[in-house]
Amino acid sequence: MGTLVGHVAPGFGFFIIGLWHLLNHIKNHAISPKSYKSLPWFPTSKIRYLELFLIMAGSSMSIAMELFIGPDRHQPLDPDGTIPSNHLHNFEHSNISITFFMYAAFSILLDKLAPPANYGLTFMLGAIAFGQQLLLFHLHSADHMGVEGQYHWLLQIAIFSSLVTTLLGINYPKSFLNSFARSISIMFQGVWLMVMGFMLWTPEFIPKGCFMNLEEDHQVVRCQGEEALGRAKSLVNIQFSWYVVGMTTFSVSLYLIMIKLYPQKVEYRALSKFEELEEEIEEDVEAQKKGKSEEPKSTFLQMGKSFAPMDMESLSPIIKAKQAPQRRSIHQNYYLKYKNMEHHQEAGSNGRRCRKSNECVEKDDERRRMARQEDVNKMADEFINNFRKQLKFEREESLKRYHQMPAKGT
Repeated sequence: MGTLVGHVAPGFGFFIIGLWHLLNHIKNHAISPKSYKSLPWFPTSKIRYLELFLIMAGSSMSIAMELFIGPDRHQPLDPDGTIPSNHLHNFEHSNISITFFMYAAFSILLDKLAPPANYGLTFMLGAIAFGQQLLLFHLHSADHMGVEGQYHWLLQIAIFSSLVTTLLGINYPKSFLNSFARSISIMFQGVWLMVMGFMLWTPEFIPKGCFMNLEEDHQVVRCQGEEALGRAKSLVNIQFSWYVVGMTTFSVSLYLIMIKLYPQKVEYRALSKFEELEEEIEEDVEAQKKGKSEEPKSTFLQMGKSFAPMDMESLSPIIKAKQAPQRRSIHQNYYLKYKNMEHHQEAGSNGRRCRKSNECVEKDDERRRMARQEDVNKMADEFINNFRKQLKFEREESLKRYHQMPAKGT
């Protein structure tokens, strides 16, 4: 990786993956913000695992370049089998590529097998890859004191952002802002790696007072004195700030454009049978409440105006006692209706199976249906009788209290 191509090529890969994620996250959130869920990777219409295949291919090429193509002997070891000092950074870079290859390979395997922890494990593997990258760049064998070291220190900020947002994605899968920040951080890694490649290995872009020096088969930027080195590091910091502003402007502008291109769709939700029954029950309860609230008005008009000042607090226990069995009876009624519907469906399916196997008789099915219908009729009759008794009892209690009211007034 210690060359212009060694930084620009992986940087371009990070930039493409980050941009691909940013576009898909914005599109999915713009179309359905309520049902949005962050994804660790995005399939394509023709090749489902194209993104993961590209990560595996890029990682394989990076490993080959670092360990076999780049070294002079096309292998990174000394004749005695040890790792030479000038190839330590090659092993560090190849370990990063191996981790990303592992992430892509296991992501494909998890998607095919679809275990219960598929979503969380995929994010965890991505976090491990970014954590490995952060660790190896932080403990890099290359010089951290020069201009190249300053570029590496600032690169760790973007890697740390990718690591944190990936870990947050496990517990906050519906957070669009977290996915938005993760996509920007991955894309920024790629941009900053490409900037490093051009600024450190292009002689025209070397800061004033600095020069390129060959050390252990590796081109390094050195500066003449502390003043030139401090100036070069300050220029690197200014560059980083410019790219932060530029990437933020680009990402937010892209979001504003895409929400216009992909308007929000109306989302529908299918109701289950129990939810439909609950809604019917609530509507019936409300209707009965309205009917009961209107019923006393007509009674009062018939009885006369002297009934108006009646103490309503005395009637509240009766009303509550009346509403409770009504709610229970309504729930029981709808429960019986639903169970009866299930029994009929089961009887129909049994009838179909019997006709195919010729093992059942239609008369038996008819007897079962009649028996169930009789049970339902009995329960309905009991419900009606109890309801009539309750109404009669409440009517008698109401008349008693009405006759007692003048005595209280005197």
